Formats: sequence, structure tokens, C-alpha cells
Amino acid sequence: MGLRTARIRIAVSAAVLGAVVLTLFATGSLPSAAEVRDFGERLGAWAYLAYLPLFVLASFLITWPILAGAGGLLFGTAAATPLTLVALTAAALAQMAVARRLAAGHQGVLLPERTRSLEGFLVSNGTLAVMESRIVPALPFALVNYTAGLTRLPFRDMAVGTAVGAFPKVFAYTALGGSLGKLTSPEAIVALTLLVVLALAGVLLVRRQLTAQRGMAS
Repeated sequence: MGLRTARIRIAVSAAVLGAVVLTLFATGSLPSAAEVRDFGERLGAWAYLAYLPLFVLASFLITWPILAGAGGLLFGTAAATPLTLVALTAAALAQMAVARRLAAGHQGVLLPERTRSLEGFLVSNGTLAVMESRIVPALPFALVNYTAGLTRLPFRDMAVGTAVGAFPKVFAYTALGGSLGKLTSPEAIVALTLLVVLALAGVLLVRRQLTAQRGMAS
């Protein structure tokens, strides 16, 4: 398959996915909190087994903090945190695999020239690079996964980096989901405080990286 064909496949897949997401939001098809609770009660113990594959599939359409919150709502923070961390790591690997499949052997040459250095950073720093991407605020989870699929980053580095780097946010979002309706509870306050601290740490991390790059350029 040629490079042009690979790029067309990626563009078409992104357009279809975007259209599905917009349709869901426009039609109000996303489940409410009450519907999530009812769904979990109907499944009973099977909810734990169904959570991981449903999370991975839904992550292609819905931003993961919403899914993590749903997990906290269904199972409580203690049970939902490890479950969600495993599911989030699996979702990252699935999205990365989809992008690599669409790249059809052209990974490393599909990225724009000005972002070509990203592959070198990811491959050289691997796990650490993925960990940092999970901490940086406003950096879309799926974008990192799909971009990584267009590079030669090993799947192992994506898995370890996601599991370690995303853990604090996973705890925070599941705790918020578990505290839905009582956001003044100690658990919710700890979760909100953690998210603020992570956002500030991410900003400092970005500033440090930019300063280091300017120093290397000069």
C-alpha cells in the first residue's frame, strides 16, 4: 500500500469517527447518571467483566474522564480505580494499534515534517515520554495514542507509560464519579485538589521542556 493511500485511510477514518461523536452529542444519546446506575444494577457481578471491553470500545467515541467517572459511579472509587487503569491502558493500546494498522507500514513518515522530531523523542524516551504526556494538561489522550501509532514507539512503552502516568488522574476522575451528588465530600475535594496540582505540574513540565529545547536550539 502506498503512502498516499495510508494517509487517505487515516483521514477517512478520522472523519467517520468525528461524525459519529458529533451525532451522539447532537442527538443526546449519551447515558445519564441514573441510566448508568440502572445498567450496573441489572448486570450485577457481570458489570466488572463487561466494564473493560465496553470502556475500550467507548473510548473511541467518548472522552475517557467521563468513562472513568461512570466507573466510579458503578463500583466506587476503591474498585473502579484499578479497573479503570487497566481499561485505560488497554484503550491506549487499541487506539495506537488502529493508527498503526491504518499507517500500513509507513509509520515514521506520515507525520508532518515540522513534527518529525516527535518520533525521535517518543522512541528515545519511550515510557518517560508517554508518562509526561499523561500529566500535561489539555493534551488529548486519544491524540497521543493515535500519534504514537504513526511512530515506531513500542507498545510496551505505551502500556507502562500510560499505567504509571495516568494513575493520579484515573483516581481523581473515578473518585469524582463515585462522589457524584456529594461533591463537597472529602473524597471529592481530594480528587479536585489532585487535578489542580496535576494541571500546575503539567504546566511547569511543559515550560521546562520548552526551555530545554530553546537551550538546545541556541
